[in-house]
Parts: sequence; structure tokens; C-alpha cells
Amino acid sequence: MRDPFGREITYLRISVTDRCDLRCVYCMAEEMTFLPKADLLTLEELERVASAFIRLGVRKIRLTGGEPLVRRNVMSLVRALGARIGPGGLAELTLTTNGTQLARYAEELFAAGVRRINVSLDTLDPDRFAAITRWGKLEKTLEGIFAAKAAGLAIKINAVALKGTNEDEFDRLIAWCGEHGFDLCLIETMPMGEIDQDRTDQYLPLSLVRARLARTWTLVDTDYRTGGPARYVVVKETGRRLGFITPMTHNFCESCNRVRLTCTGTLYMCLGQDDAADLRTPLRASRDDAVLEAAILEAIGRKPRGHDFVIDRRRNRPAVARHMSLTGG
Repeated sequence: MRDPFGREITYLRISVTDRCDLRCVYCMAEEMTFLPKADLLTLEELERVASAFIRLGVRKIRLTGGEPLVRRNVMSLVRALGARIGPGGLAELTLTTNGTQLARYAEELFAAGVRRINVSLDTLDPDRFAAITRWGKLEKTLEGIFAAKAAGLAIKINAVALKGTNEDEFDRLIAWCGEHGFDLCLIETMPMGEIDQDRTDQYLPLSLVRARLARTWTLVDTDYRTGGPARYVVVKETGRRLGFITPMTHNFCESCNRVRLTCTGTLYMCLGQDDAADLRTPLRASRDDAVLEAAILEAIGRKPRGHDFVIDRRRNRPAVARHMSLTGG
């Protein structure tokens, strides 16, 4: 599959649920209205859509949420997709999680074929963690992270850079990740969905963060890529990678190879644009997957060049109305 700008689409992110057991301040409002369960694709339908994408050339699938591991019986989908890893199928099946359910599922994930996961962790301070997540407990996430490590999963820690909240912790996070053998990725907050705060108060440009970190750490440029938007350096002192995801200060759209499927069967060709394709209707209209595949190819033909994210005080509304939890990042 190639989009109108010649980019090959090989990466599908599937949000298996919009629900989450945390309420991170940059992602959700505290009082969220979630989708009725009847609106969601079944796990079998999600597998069927994923299989169509694999036939069309997708080689990497990432399961996201919300929090993917809170969806009932989600491991049946993980096992089904894990069985597609191999020649002519998937090269990789990965997961992004907040870590709260990892102690329960880490060994099953590894057994199903998952080898690498991303875990959201914005702070190592218990009180700060509770404030950012609104009701999360740091020890539960840390328990999950170390259970995943023990199970053999490679771990990348994702931390959203929040001005005045965790910007004094990045040195500590780098050292902690180095100690435990984790990569770290810092992410700029994105203007998606109505939240309970002003995003201009949260936004911290990673160009500034990198300049600060370079005073303490030796950051060595690298060509390493995972297929995602992060640009990586190696921290010489720890030997671990440090990634920067910069939708605001450095648009990464020129190399975009991914699309995003929601749990309702809506396909977003760009995280930062509202144009979408309904795949649920063709999925349910016919058992012939040719109809579904035609709808997918038509959607890829509409993939835009890039997003239009802006954060400033002149725009009081988010650039995209849907919450991050709906599209899965």
C-alpha cells in the first residue's frame, strides 16, 4: 500500500478500547463518557480487519487503547495476531500500556509472540504520579514493568514532557532507565480532545529539553528507527537509547508509514487530522474481504501529507476534538 505521497504503509495501530483505568491529565478529562460496548468491534472483527491489512502489506501492528489490557479477553486477539508473525505475515506485534495490568499478563504476552512493549511512565515520584494519572498508584505500574522485564520483554518507557510538572525529572528517568536496561522516549503533549487544563500551561518543547540534557549527558546521534515517529540518540553514559517525539517542534510526517484503527472500526489516516474511513460498514456488509480491502485501499489514497497541530493561547479548542484514548496515540 502506498499513499498519495509515495509512502509505503506498513504499520497499523489498533485501539482495542477507548477505556482506561487511569485519567492522565494530558490525555483525558476526569469525567469521561466512554463508547457503549455495543459500538465496539468484536475481537474477532478486529482480527479480521487486521488480517486484511496484513494481506495488503502491513508488517507491524501495535495494540493500544485507552489501556488495551483492560479489554475483556484481549489476549485472544493477541494470540491470534501473534500467530501471524513470520514470513509473509507480521514482522512484529507490539503493545503500548500504562503498566497497571502487566503483572497479570506479561508472561502471556511473551508466549503469544510479543517481544517489545512501550510503557507510559511520566514520573518516578509517587505523589506526582497520582496527580498526573489522577488516581493511579506508582507501585502498581512499577510492579508491572519489572514483571514484563522478568518475562523477557524489551521495554521502552514513554514519558510525556509536562512543563512545571516533570521537567525536573528527566535526568532521573535517564539514569533509572540506564540502571534497569530500558530505553526512554520523551513526547511533546499534543492538542487532542478537551481536557481540564490549558495545554499552553503543559506544553514543553523538546528542543529545550534536549539542550538541557546535553549539559549532563553525552547524546550521540544515531540512525536507529523503530518504524515510529521518534528520533533517537544514544546516551553514552548509560548505553541506552533516548527518543524524542516532537509533533510540535519538529514535524515528523515526511516518513509516516502508519494508520490507526479505532475500536469502532474507524480508520484515521493521520493522528492530527479528522478525515477518517468507516471500515465497520464494509466489514459487516459482506463476508467477502475484497469489499473490506477495497475500502482500506480507498482510505490510504486519502492519507494527507501531515498534521496541523498547534498549541497557543489564541486557540482555546484542541486541534483535534477526539481524545487520544480513542485513537491510541
